[in-house]
Amino acid sequence: MTASVSADLLAYDDVLAKFEPVMGMEVHVELHTATKMFCPCPTEFGAEPNTQVCPVCLGLPGALPVVNRQAVESAIRIGLALNCSITPWGRFARKNYFYPDQPKNYQISQYDEPIATDGHLDVVLDDGTTWRVEIERAHMEEDTGKSLHVGGATGRIHGASHSLLDYNRAGVPLVEIVTKPIVGAGDRAPEVARAYVTALRDLLKALDVSDVRMDQGSMRCDANISLMPIGAKEFGTRTETKNVNSLKSVEVAVRYEMRRQAAVLVGGGEVIQETRHFQEADGTTSPGRRKETAEDYRYFPEPDLEPVAPDAAWVEELRATLPELPWLRRARIQAEWGVSDEEMRDLVNAGALDLVIATTEAGAPASEARSWWVAYLSQQANTREVALTDLPITPAQVATVIGLVADGKLTNKLARQVVDGVLAGEGEPEQVVAARGLEVVRDDSLIKSEVDKALAANPDIADKIRSGKVAAAGKIVGDVMKATRGQADPALVKEMVIAACS
Repeated sequence: MTASVSADLLAYDDVLAKFEPVMGMEVHVELHTATKMFCPCPTEFGAEPNTQVCPVCLGLPGALPVVNRQAVESAIRIGLALNCSITPWGRFARKNYFYPDQPKNYQISQYDEPIATDGHLDVVLDDGTTWRVEIERAHMEEDTGKSLHVGGATGRIHGASHSLLDYNRAGVPLVEIVTKPIVGAGDRAPEVARAYVTALRDLLKALDVSDVRMDQGSMRCDANISLMPIGAKEFGTRTETKNVNSLKSVEVAVRYEMRRQAAVLVGGGEVIQETRHFQEADGTTSPGRRKETAEDYRYFPEPDLEPVAPDAAWVEELRATLPELPWLRRARIQAEWGVSDEEMRDLVNAGALDLVIATTEAGAPASEARSWWVAYLSQQANTREVALTDLPITPAQVATVIGLVADGKLTNKLARQVVDGVLAGEGEPEQVVAARGLEVVRDDSLIKSEVDKALAANPDIADKIRSGKVAAAGKIVGDVMKATRGQADPALVKEMVIAACS
């Protein structure tokens, strides 16, 4: 029996009873520099295909690369944030292989002299415990282009009628972060994998070196998985599940591959060293290609680039630019706001924490900012099927709306209409208020007139209020609010209703 014919999965508990999982995570991060790694072409995501190219990134004869200084700075800052040693002198290398989306037929990367080595990242698991993931290296390289396979059922080359190539991404700066083998996680291996990628994403975002959009490919995770029998000393044969593009999928892919490999081994087969494709639809992996070794790539020093030799003083200057670590920042903010672990977790999971912080920095109370982003604005993001950060409203605009409510110029109901107007592109909050005529009515005589009308139309309710049943005033308040298009202050209306019945 071989891996290709074993479709069964072993129960997860049975996997753990027989095998120890070993993981290695490789995360590719596209840096958000203005230009590519070795040429001045722009790096804007989503541009028309093959419009951001030049002789250098197309690999045309005679075109020479020049290193992007900002990319080197970002790589050093990443290494420092991961507690790595920064290599004082290193070279780029040519990694030779042929793919249609690699126009030069080699990739400029770093091989035996990466920019950063021997670090670690402490990640927090679901129960609050900390797991240290050891970092082997972080190295600089350039991204490849993209292939679009047309005509097949799966979007892959098998079964496609033809392929289209877009070289816009070719040459975009990448930093690849590689862990040392992660051993001893046992049943928590999938959780550790997800927690590591989550913490790494948060760290890179805090460093402002990448937008870490896994859905757009600016952060891509390859999960190397192998199993070794309990008590064994040597690692098993690994597979590499490529380009897993969500945090949840990282956990699902690791768990699936553990169960699949265990079924192969228990059935007497051998795990094939290969790449695997993760299927988002059903959480499975499928075979890709046989995995090459370093020798297959025929690395040799890149002759067209000088060595990278960051000065020690420059490295220390960059160290001074490192921000507060995201998990320390979260702990500080949680204490300042006085929120529970569960509330903080909800903020993080909703992708709302940074937005709430920015809203408070713009002058809004933290409780009001949390309420808007986690409740109403999250609903709007779900309806539009976009990330919360992609909503066309800024934290400053939300803070303005909150301020208008606090000043008594808007009710909460009117405030939602103002937010709707901002989301619809109608301008700043004050402009939406003016254009839609939403400001709270302050004309007491007008409000009293509507109160009198509502009481006259509901004499039975007026009698209940006079007899001391104050809760009955809700019906009258509702009628007045409807008559004033929601622009009266409901607290003021209630006061007038009770006064009129006294």
